[in-house]
Order: sequence, then structure tokens, then C-alpha cells
Amino acid sequence: MHVAIAGNIGSGKTTLTKKLAKEFGWKPHFEDVENNPYLHSFYEDMQRWSFNLQIYFLNSRFRQVIEIRKSGKNVIQDRTIYEDAYIFAPNLHSMNLMSTRDFENYISLFELMSSFIQPPDLLIYLRASVSTLVKQIQSRGREYEESIRLDYLKHLNERYETWIKSYNLGKLLIIDSDNSDFTKPEDLAVVIEKINAEIHGLF
Repeated sequence: MHVAIAGNIGSGKTTLTKKLAKEFGWKPHFEDVENNPYLHSFYEDMQRWSFNLQIYFLNSRFRQVIEIRKSGKNVIQDRTIYEDAYIFAPNLHSMNLMSTRDFENYISLFELMSSFIQPPDLLIYLRASVSTLVKQIQSRGREYEESIRLDYLKHLNERYETWIKSYNLGKLLIIDSDNSDFTKPEDLAVVIEKINAEIHGLF
């Protein structure tokens, strides 16, 4: 079984991935943030590095999905391949931070790759307001995230909502991150209960 967590920067994906992996005994797959050779450069000069960063993520996540399906194990994934294609890349393009030529090239590559993969059995979407995102980004203190603009987060949130409204690739569970602290046992228990209800519907 493949469960994936989607959500904006700072919505709590990594925290929840770790908690659910431990609770259910699932193998976690995390976003490659530490070893990403483009991330720091991207936040310093988005226009210059946007295409390189998105291609890196596309390749990384494609490999992840192939690996997940090959493994035959129960896996929980922190962020999906779809978020890059439907949220991050179009957002960069609309903000004139990625050229139309690069964007069309990227989308063409994504469409080809996505034809070879299966979507997650369950997608968990963490919905969070910009104020919650900012609070959580500040609390984890990643240096390269300090320059993230509020309008950038706002535009991403709008795109997430549009994508989720039309998501039809599999089961979907929406969690309100504004009113959930996944480090609190009582809040985590509510999420686990909802996931159990969805999982039992998968079989």
C-alpha cells in the first residue's frame, strides 16, 4: 500500500509522515531536502534555478514512486510527484520565474513520466493557512527558507486548493493543519482514526 502526504511548505508533512510510519509500521520516504544541490541556489535566485530545481524534484520523485511499487511494502511518502507539476512549476511560470519554453518542456516530461506510474492508494492533504505555514517554517529554522515570500506561499495555497478540488486519482483525506498539532497524542489519534477508516475502505 502506498500512502502519500501532500501539502504546502510548512504544513506538517514530514512530522506527520514520521508519526504515521511509526504508528502503522510503514516505510517512510522523505523529500530529498538535505542532498538537493539546487535548493539553496533556488531561494537565492528563483528565476535562474527554477527549471533545474523542478527537474531535480521530478527525477527524484519518479524514482521514488518506481521504488515504492517495486518494493511491495507499505510505504508513506512525504510529498507527491503531482504537486510539482500542478502546483510548484505552474506557480513559478505564472510568477515569471520560469520561462514558457522551460515550463512546456517540464510539463511534457511530467506527462510522459506520469504515464508509467500508479497514483497513491490514499492521498492525505494537509490544509493550512499562510499564518500557520509561516509559524511552522520559522519554528524549524531552515536558513534557506527565511527568504520565502508571503505572496509565494499564498499563491501555492491557492493552487493546492484548485488541485485538490479536482483530484480523482484515488482516495483522498483532507486534514486541517490549522487546528492539529501532530506532536500531541490526542490530535494524532484523531488523524489515525480517520486514516483507519479510509484504509479499511481500500480492501
